Amino acid sequence: MFKPKWQAAVAVAGVTALALSGCSSSTTESSSKGGSLTVGTTDKIVSLDPAGSYDNGSLFVMSQVYPFLMNSKPGSATPEPDIATSAKFTNPTTFTVKLKKGLKFANGDKLTSSDVKFSFDRQVSIADPNGPSSLLGNLKSTEAPNPTTVKFHLKTKNDQTWPGVLTSAAGPIVDEQVLSKTKVTSDDKIVAKKAFAGPYQIASYKKNNLVSYKKFDGYKGILGTPKTATVNMKYYSDPTNMKLDVDKGSIDVAYRTLGPTDIESLSKKKNLKIHKGPGGELRYIVFDYNTMPFGAKSDNPDPKKALAVRKAMADSVDRAKIAKQVYKGTYSPVYSAVPSGFLGSAEPMKSMYGDGNGGPDAAKAKKTLKDAGIKTPVKLHIQYNSDHYGASSSDEYAMVKSQLESTGLFKVNLQSTEWDTYQKDRVKDVYPMYQLGWYPDFSDADNYLTPFFLNDKPGQAFLQNHYRSTKMNKLIHAESSEPNKAKRKKDIVAAQKLVAEQLPILPLLQGAQVAVANKDVTGVTLDASFKFRLGTMKK
Repeated sequence: MFKPKWQAAVAVAGVTALALSGCSSSTTESSSKGGSLTVGTTDKIVSLDPAGSYDNGSLFVMSQVYPFLMNSKPGSATPEPDIATSAKFTNPTTFTVKLKKGLKFANGDKLTSSDVKFSFDRQVSIADPNGPSSLLGNLKSTEAPNPTTVKFHLKTKNDQTWPGVLTSAAGPIVDEQVLSKTKVTSDDKIVAKKAFAGPYQIASYKKNNLVSYKKFDGYKGILGTPKTATVNMKYYSDPTNMKLDVDKGSIDVAYRTLGPTDIESLSKKKNLKIHKGPGGELRYIVFDYNTMPFGAKSDNPDPKKALAVRKAMADSVDRAKIAKQVYKGTYSPVYSAVPSGFLGSAEPMKSMYGDGNGGPDAAKAKKTLKDAGIKTPVKLHIQYNSDHYGASSSDEYAMVKSQLESTGLFKVNLQSTEWDTYQKDRVKDVYPMYQLGWYPDFSDADNYLTPFFLNDKPGQAFLQNHYRSTKMNKLIHAESSEPNKAKRKKDIVAAQKLVAEQLPILPLLQGAQVAVANKDVTGVTLDASFKFRLGTMKK
């Protein structure tokens, strides 16, 4: 039995220190073929085998060298057939994909429906703890009735997230003649056997040091022909060195992850351009319903008073100030569990709390606590982590503490714990309220609802903060299986409003994708698919 797909997603959310935000995309035009480019990153590759990695650094490589059944065109986040001619539900529990004819891997092996079935079957059977097999929790079986047809038989009907799952880390198609059916295959074997069929193949490979990509002419998907024949990827352990290299022109592009201060500094350089795009990262506070003030297992449990504390905190925080002063505008305020840019995203908390326009209101917070019969100051124990969500977390939560205490309504005990301990303790009710971050598995509003708030089975939601709502469960089941987009949007909006009313989490910030490039580089594309496209760039 597989874990629900969201249970492993927190790993991706934590690996990144990515800053993402907004609802637009950054794309510059590129039209002709160039020679070579060098791109820098501080991300790390865990494995080139899709069954053995579930992190941004590995997915970056996979997005360049493996084909997907579903993908999105540069500038878009809408799943479309990639190496397929069609992909759709042929009955409520069957998603049928028709492959293009004549597909091949770079080594000459034919790419058929047998490879597709192999790719998904091995993900499920290997179920590596570092892999993304949990994303396939709704997959009952995969069938390949002929060389160009694949049928995914699903457990639940009309799964509207399934096309998105096929674009995710669980979706790369691999060569069954090369990769093992039963275990994770080594990077060296994959590179040596040229088991690639994406826009690029890997010409040379020094893991987390230097990867050289060479254009693969056999790719027939929607990403098109790469604008640059050769792209070299340089890996940095220190973002400061990457900043210096892009500043002096030793690399053409720096992508992930420069700090807010570095980006602000580089933005003043005439030879560089800062590219920002829509982001999916959500930074938020989780309330433990058992151990927060007036929680179910506190000394004086009272759910109405506990809700009043959460509401008063929502009235008191100044998100815009945190975004501007701590993150130099690389993050933006967020007023919902679903960041902007997704189907149905809304901002219910903006009008419900504070001054009604996104700002804080201490008088309103005071009234909320007084009406609930709560004596002030309320003692709050807030935990955060600085080695998993970026060094700026310390400044972020110092400001949260300052903002809450400045109202005179709260006294905050702020503590930090290293990630190894943090991730274990947070699910043991050790922290009454604590920091988390989230990076989506695929571009869909459901990825901010189901993983967080669907709780109709024990231990289901990864938050594990003891929040349960029958109404929320019904809304999530409705939106995730509703084929009509307008009806689905209505359910997604209703779910966000319920989150705002009940406040199991307090969303604070939404990040922005950022890349810094020399001004002679065109085609830098940062869109809501959250996939960086090497093939669109040239100089």
